[in-house]
Parts: sequence; structure tokens; C-alpha cells
Amino acid sequence: GGTRAVIVTDKVLRQTGLVDRVVEGLAGSGVEMVGIFDEVPPNSEVQVVERGAALAGQWNCDVLIAVGGGSVIDTAKGMNIILSEGGSILDYEGAGLLNRPLRPLIAIPTTAGTGSEVTIAAVIKDNARGIKLEFSSPFIPPNVAILDPELTLGLPPGLTASTGMDALTHAIEAYASPFAEPVSDALGLHAIRMIAANLPLAVRHGDDLEARGNMLLAASIAGMSFSNALCGIVHAMAHACGGRFSVPHGVANAILLPFGMEFNLEVVAPRLAEVAAALGVDVAGQKMDAESAACAGIAAVRHLSQDCGLSSRLSQVGVKRDGFAQMAGDALGDAMMISNPRSATEEEIVALYERAF
Repeated sequence: GGTRAVIVTDKVLRQTGLVDRVVEGLAGSGVEMVGIFDEVPPNSEVQVVERGAALAGQWNCDVLIAVGGGSVIDTAKGMNIILSEGGSILDYEGAGLLNRPLRPLIAIPTTAGTGSEVTIAAVIKDNARGIKLEFSSPFIPPNVAILDPELTLGLPPGLTASTGMDALTHAIEAYASPFAEPVSDALGLHAIRMIAANLPLAVRHGDDLEARGNMLLAASIAGMSFSNALCGIVHAMAHACGGRFSVPHGVANAILLPFGMEFNLEVVAPRLAEVAAALGVDVAGQKMDAESAACAGIAAVRHLSQDCGLSSRLSQVGVKRDGFAQMAGDALGDAMMISNPRSATEEEIVALYERAF
């Protein structure tokens, strides 16, 4: 429905030539490419969203095309809110504050992790407060998502691994959520199976187009799962790590996921046992009870992350111990804590950070 398109991306992707393919695709389409906003940082930021929306407004943009990872897509989502509704992005922090469709948005993910191309949420950092803000509405998801594995072939192993672990965290937390239901369960378990089978291949053999395509699909499926059932304590704690110490979201999730699963074990052991089976643990053959199977599943998550070459400790990625109290407060106030199956105190979250340090 749009005629004047603005492409949202980052400078690195623009230099790779991937954006040129999108520009070429618009040629002769009847849609004019009126501008490219390529200032998106690794962690999407409030001021960047505001600046991008102002430029897109000056260009009379009526359709946005996001080409990039989760930060780029979330930036485009934030820009779209401002373009469609006016005001500041901070006016829409929280859930359910939009009441009508936004302008058309097309998402072309270049990483297989966030699932932002299909989700109802955008996560945007507020540098002034050192926290990540969440924006959620059924009107936020892109109108179209294009999953092209060729666009992920140049993704380095470390980024392939961390974004893949982000997708795994979405699927596992959604499956353990108190808001889980049959559709989100089906999506979550299938995403877990696909990630377990394809992530190591995509990391080791970056040119494996089938593995790359399966990871893109798995990330989107996991995104659909947690859009319905939400996430939990792992995401809340990871958001705090990103807000205070700029830890990449997938890296923080990969480190914290086993500890979050252990924290929730006492209330969702049967569910985590099913997660273990989806990860490939021989639960039935070894006749494991729920708790033993859940523990084997947690061990499988740790092994998968380490097998993909990711850090296993917060101390390895720039987090400082003196930030634990502030991060715990941030995590406790994060919207994802509402959907964690077990309530947590600030002291318990500090203890989890300590264990993961």
C-alpha cells in the first residue's frame, strides 16, 4: 500500500551490498526509494529511533523496509509508531497503547534469532536511564516478513551462535510460561527441535544454505511462540545486562538460560523434561523421571552453547559485580517477570547473577 519507501539498516550491512539488492528489487515496482537510514547501533536506542522517524517524516515516507537483525527491525518498529501516531517513542512505552494499524512495514531479517519480524514487541534502549524499554501491541508486527537464507550466509560464527541461542531462549521460556497454551506449545517445541538440529551446522558451516534457512524459520516460529506465551526471568535479566553493560542480547541469553531453567525447575520440571526431549535427550529410553530429564535438558543447553563457542560466564562479557544490585532491580521491573513461572525476589536475582558470573 505504500509508494515512498525508506530502508532502515546499519552501516555494516549497507557496506556488504545486501541493501543494494533491496534497492534493486524496488526498481520498476512503482514504489520510490526516498531514503536510507543506516544509523542503527547494535542495541537499538531511543534517540536513534526518534532521529530516524524525523528523517523518514521529512522524506514523506509511507512504507518502511527493515533490512538487518533485531535491533534494525525494532528501530523500524519504533520509527513506525512515531510516523503513524506522532509524539515521542517514550509516549508508547508499555503494552496495548496503540489502537489502530500502523503504516506498512516490511522486515527482512539478516540474523536468525530475535524473531522480531513476526513479534508484537520492540525492545529499545534508553541510554539516559541505562535500561531497555519494551513496547508491545498487536499492531506492531511487520505486515510482511521475507526470510531469505542467502542474506545470512555472511554472518560470522559468533553472531550465528548468539542469535540462535536467543531464539532457543524464546522457545524454552515460552514453553515454560504460565501463559503457554496448545498453539504456543506446538510452535515452541518445534522451534527447539529445529534449533538443536541446525544451529551447530550453521555455526560450523556458514555456507550451509539449508541449515541457515532452517534457523531463520526456527527463529520466526519461536517468535510466534513467545508472542503468545511471553518469556520469563532469563529475558528480564538479559535485558538488564544489555541496558547496564551493553552485553549483546543473544550472548546474555546464552549465558543466563541454564541458570534461569534451574531457578524454575522446582515448578516446571515436567515441562522442562519435554524441552529436554525436544533437544534430543533420550528421556524415554533412559526412563528418566521429570526432574532428571529436566536436569539433562539444562545440561544439553549448556553443551549446545559451549559447542557453538559462546562464553559461559558474565565476567567474560564485560559485566561487573558491582552492577548486580542495580541490574536485579531492573530485571525485577521488567515486563517479562510477569510471565515467569516462579516469582523471584531481588536477592534471588542477585544470587543468579552471582552464579552466572
